[in-house]
Amino acid sequence: MLPYLLAALVCAAFLWLGYGLWQIGSVSSGDQIPERSGTALLMIDLQTVFWEGGTYSDAQKSAAQAAILREVVAAKSAGHPVIEIRQEWSQPAPRSVARLLMKGQALPGSKGTEFAAPFSGLADRALVKRVQDGFETGALDPLLAELEVGALRIVGLDFNYCVLKTALAARARGFVVTVVADGTLVAGKTDKSSARLQAAGVVLA
Repeated sequence: MLPYLLAALVCAAFLWLGYGLWQIGSVSSGDQIPERSGTALLMIDLQTVFWEGGTYSDAQKSAAQAAILREVVAAKSAGHPVIEIRQEWSQPAPRSVARLLMKGQALPGSKGTEFAAPFSGLADRALVKRVQDGFETGALDPLLAELEVGALRIVGLDFNYCVLKTALAARARGFVVTVVADGTLVAGKTDKSSARLQAAGVVLA
């Protein structure tokens, strides 16, 4: 009886983690937006824990930082809102995945969830996301509606994950989306993600 019970527990654990991974990587859908004239800059996951503790080289970070700060200056000069989106794994299954596979990084209340020093205080608005897709909580949609935003420029990290999924979710809602490639960081190759973004109609600048 005990071996069967242990097997069932192991199976349940794998299913739970699988569900968490599915939640983390899913792309949300939403209502199609009406025509809007505004543009916003989204800064994704530029948090201390990822910026200082990630796998990105100093050269990568230096180049990305310069590009991101240029985007911020351009947005503010044009009167476009700058929105900061931070990662916190607050849902039960993704939280389990983060504890097991991500060294517990970006859990609510953990060290380093704030935006890294080069980007601290630059945003006009700030939101927290629970998975890779910045639209998943439902908080970003009404904010962009309030600001009359129909076009998004996206910078941050990681190009293959949170930038990718947020851009795809934005396109699914009808936003005009530009990913500023030199204002992103990536730990791997970008070929597949770039092709996926371009197929969805995302502009890579």
